[in-house]
Amino acid sequence: MPVSVWIWAALDPVLIAIAVTLGWRADQKGKIFIAAIAAFAVTLLVDWAFTAIGLPTLAPISQSGPTLFPVRAVAALVWAALGYGARRLSGR
Repeated sequence: MPVSVWIWAALDPVLIAIAVTLGWRADQKGKIFIAAIAAFAVTLLVDWAFTAIGLPTLAPISQSGPTLFPVRAVAALVWAALGYGARRLSGR
């Protein structure tokens, strides 16, 4: 699998939107992990559904191709942590 697909899996717009939103709403550092897990799960479901109905995605999920779980999981954690940090920096 080319590295570009790994990058697209980490920059999935659904993953970013959900992870940053849930990270922003987290009121404790430990909840960043919960936000990342939730974002990871929802992103997999949305990308799988898009692939199943034939809509194009940046990093499609299929039985024949890799799903890039580690890349998506680490990206979800990073995006959730960025959302958490952004809220702390904004003073809210």
